[in-house]
Amino acid sequence: MKKYVLVRILRSLFSLVVVTSLAFAMVYTLVPRMRIFKTDGTWSKLSSDRDAQMSYENSTYEKIGYIDFIEQKDICALLYEDKSGTGYSSCMQAGNAEVVSFVEEYEAKGYTSGVYEKNGLVWMTREIPLASRIVDWFSNILWLDGPNRIQDANNPDLERGYYLGETSTGSPALMCSGCEYKYQVYVNGSFPFIHQNVLNVNFGTSYPTYANTPVLDVFTQSQGESVRTEQLMPNGTTQSSSLDLETCKYKYTLDNLDVNKFNDNYADCTTVRQDPSMLSVSAIMGILSLILSYGIALPVGNLMARKKGKLADKIGMAYIIFIIAVPFLAYIYAFKYVGNVFFGLPDKFPSLGALNWKSYVLPIISLSLPSIGSTMMWIRRYMIDQSTQDYVKFAKSKGLSQKEIFNNHIMRNAIIPIAQGIPSSIVSVISGALITEAVYAVPGMGKMLPDSISAFNNPIVITLTFIFTGVSIFALLAGDLLITVIDPRISLADNGGRK
Repeated sequence: MKKYVLVRILRSLFSLVVVTSLAFAMVYTLVPRMRIFKTDGTWSKLSSDRDAQMSYENSTYEKIGYIDFIEQKDICALLYEDKSGTGYSSCMQAGNAEVVSFVEEYEAKGYTSGVYEKNGLVWMTREIPLASRIVDWFSNILWLDGPNRIQDANNPDLERGYYLGETSTGSPALMCSGCEYKYQVYVNGSFPFIHQNVLNVNFGTSYPTYANTPVLDVFTQSQGESVRTEQLMPNGTTQSSSLDLETCKYKYTLDNLDVNKFNDNYADCTTVRQDPSMLSVSAIMGILSLILSYGIALPVGNLMARKKGKLADKIGMAYIIFIIAVPFLAYIYAFKYVGNVFFGLPDKFPSLGALNWKSYVLPIISLSLPSIGSTMMWIRRYMIDQSTQDYVKFAKSKGLSQKEIFNNHIMRNAIIPIAQGIPSSIVSVISGALITEAVYAVPGMGKMLPDSISAFNNPIVITLTFIFTGVSIFALLAGDLLITVIDPRISLADNGGRK
């Protein structure tokens, strides 16, 4: 059993790496890189100054991981630490001998150099091989925070170490100076109640949509209007603020607003907003749709099997045929129309917002419809097949009623393949969410994939591919483990098979 699970986990991880790498290769080689500037207003504004636009382009390419980009100011900063000295000033002149020598050295390493037309300063780029980009992406997904993570030349006396403290609400917290996050472990009233910033996930930086925001923050930060509350700020003052102080990271340059609230450089905090995050919205819809689909399909499928050939069975089969025959998008729009016109439910999620339960009704039901039909069909098929087995005949000979036989005996055996099909239902919910969230304008993760593809937001496309593939692959393993819980007679053999 343990060996089987370990082998399956390793296979799942390998499959996840392969699928994500293929998506990475397709996105970063088949899509022309210039398209990432399609919706970038800053890039468009620089069109009158080709030097500035070129610098912006190369800086963006470097941020996303296409190239290494070096400008003359970077070269001079390497040669001279004191930027106020004459050496640095001389280095920043066009045609400087030291810079020319540096460029020649780096051209031998594969860099391509150029000169800005207006000021004559040098720039260099080097294409990063695709394999290196893929390896870097995977190797940087997880990172540990620690007291030596922050290296700030402007703050050489930064204290380093852990200490005990409190959150803004008085809850206990393990805090750190020198770490990227000030609050390493803390407690509050929000699920899961104990939070940590020691082990962190990095999927890169979003661009061009949600520009310069970490990809994970795009999914996990709350949405909508900010929520202001009276808070005790780190500098001891009480202010009305929407900042989530427990998420504060080290900020290298403070502005006047920061100085009025903070007594150190831990001033880069997220904003508390009224609506759930994209991840929360998608999770709520996905979980409730699965509960709804199985809550309806299991008893209805049972009823259809018991009433085979009768009215209840015919109505159920009509629904199944309708779901199979009609395109997914067609009956979503039909159901959306019926729900809006006849029941007054919002046909667009933002109409009432994430805080109103009515906003979730149509998307959740629409997401459940296909799963309800397929599960009804399979539970009916399995139960009818089981009804001819010898143990059913024995139960009848003991005088048990048909309802008792179906509910207490046949259902127990028929539920095993249904339970193993839960992973496919999860995958269906994920794939269905891509369409459902787009139709109802739901601000969830499913809608993000087509939106990111349209905006050429490569970091988010890769991350969503990684997340959706991971959920799908590990859901299959969960299905195998679930049937061993439902029926202890089934065990997973050490050789990877079942016995």
